[in-house]
Amino acid sequence: MDVTFFFDPACPHTWRTSRWLVTVGQARDLRIEWRAFSLAILNEGRGAPKFAEAIAASSRALRLVEALRAEGRGDDAARFYAELGARSHDAGNPLSDRAVADAVDAAGLRADAPALDDDRWDEAVRESHALAYASAGPDIGSPVLTLPDADRGVHGPIVTEVPDAEEALLLWDALLPLVRMPAFHEIKRGRR
Repeated sequence: MDVTFFFDPACPHTWRTSRWLVTVGQARDLRIEWRAFSLAILNEGRGAPKFAEAIAASSRALRLVEALRAEGRGDDAARFYAELGARSHDAGNPLSDRAVADAVDAAGLRADAPALDDDRWDEAVRESHALAYASAGPDIGSPVLTLPDADRGVHGPIVTEVPDAEEALLLWDALLPLVRMPAFHEIKRGRR
């Protein structure tokens, strides 16, 4: 893979960043690996009742993402996430089990739907999450981006809106040397 994108489908910032990366991937012919980063795991023991439904739906979706990855079906995982994001974030709705089911159908993955409720995939989700966290942590969230030729990954980039193709490529070109630089730690500005 040229880049690995660890994501939690419940996060709207992650969704926008993923659309940025898809734009870059198409323009630069990048192979993107889609992996699980779990906000449920990240926040274990901290309870977030306001987001409980979205986090539960996300946990089910991440099982399917890891099941597809295990079979080398990255394109199917990408299509599933695209359908899921369109039904939740683009539509202005929190992630739900209904959105997950509709995304499975729209992505043509009905035969793979049993993975959603198969807790045997929870270990694969935990392993993926741990890999992302070890790469870019501590004090990070979703998404995490890693490159095969970089020692560490990064949390983000976080974008407030999906940049157009020209700005998407400018951001990618600026990010690459930072990700590859071992001494680089962080750039941040407050959200409005």
